[in-house]
Amino acid sequence: MSLWKSSQPIGAVASHIVPFGHGLTPDCGHVRKGQCVGRSGTKDAMPLETLPYTWYSSEEILRVERERIFARSWQYAGRTDEVAEPGSLLPVDAGGIPLLAARDADGTLPAFVNVCRHRGSILVSEPGRRETIQCPYHAWTYALDGSLRAAPRSCELDGDTATLGLVPASVDTWGPFLFVNADAAAPPLAEALGELTDLLPLDGLQFHSRTRFTLNANWKVSVENFLECYHCATVHPAFAAEVDVRPDAYRLEPHETFVAQFCTAKATGERGQFHLLFPNTGINVFPGPANLSIGPIVPDGPEQTVRFLDYFFAPDADADWIERFLAYDDQIGREDTALVESVHRGMRSGLVEHGRLLPESERLIALFQVKVALSLT
Repeated sequence: MSLWKSSQPIGAVASHIVPFGHGLTPDCGHVRKGQCVGRSGTKDAMPLETLPYTWYSSEEILRVERERIFARSWQYAGRTDEVAEPGSLLPVDAGGIPLLAARDADGTLPAFVNVCRHRGSILVSEPGRRETIQCPYHAWTYALDGSLRAAPRSCELDGDTATLGLVPASVDTWGPFLFVNADAAAPPLAEALGELTDLLPLDGLQFHSRTRFTLNANWKVSVENFLECYHCATVHPAFAAEVDVRPDAYRLEPHETFVAQFCTAKATGERGQFHLLFPNTGINVFPGPANLSIGPIVPDGPEQTVRFLDYFFAPDADADWIERFLAYDDQIGREDTALVESVHRGMRSGLVEHGRLLPESERLIALFQVKVALSLT
């Protein structure tokens, strides 16, 4: 029996899942005998069939993901220095939900849904500094605390302007990183980060640059590619030459709100680590001199993904080494882009319902897929 059925509604798909442990793993009884035994010899159950491939090109699935995943999750928005000065405005695409972080004159940092309360126009399209937030459509003007300050012909509203302030959202920081959440009553960011703050000390890192790119693929395909190194020996020759990608050396580790990968450089023994903070924030630390990159994996419709990565290095990092590192990482990114776009084209053919997952080497993908399915119910 298939664990996932493409013809089933979301609730029916997720009803097959019986969480245990961290609440992310399906019941082993749904997997054929002997196929869910992990490295430890225990039955750490994993779905051997993927989510239905129709979930990777469906407007309806994306609508529900936006409502039940992205509208309730902390997502990387940018850097704290982007909103350091009074009047700083930073628009954020939070999984298709337009948000806005604004530094008020008194130094507070509220966040709002970046949508005018009049007729739904996006208020701010580019980062900048302003004394107020003015809609480009009909010039409704808001204070930096989100209250409606002025609206042409507001007399027609019969004085009912106090309730027309911007819809609040949440914003929080971790070191130099800025996160947003569309849920104004979201638990603190620290709860979502959990042990991640212990694994990633941020002292001594300085922002260097940002890169942007687009993938012709569903956002989940991009995330799932990030969550395994099963493909590394085949597709990433430069990375595999430097890092031990054998399954007994490349460690996969689940946590409550994020999943982690740990690697070791062959020549030096230096460690690297790669994390996904659910649902879509990727963090990379390669072996070698101090480095970190972080960025969101954002759906732009069901069949396209937009990404950016902010790169951080030590202040005294060698400029030539940084140049070589960025070229190295760019090559890995290009290799991954070709893979992800190929996978998406195959998925959308409509002739194959689902794929198979290796219970150990792709266990983080399995955890992610269960997390997605459970979130949609």
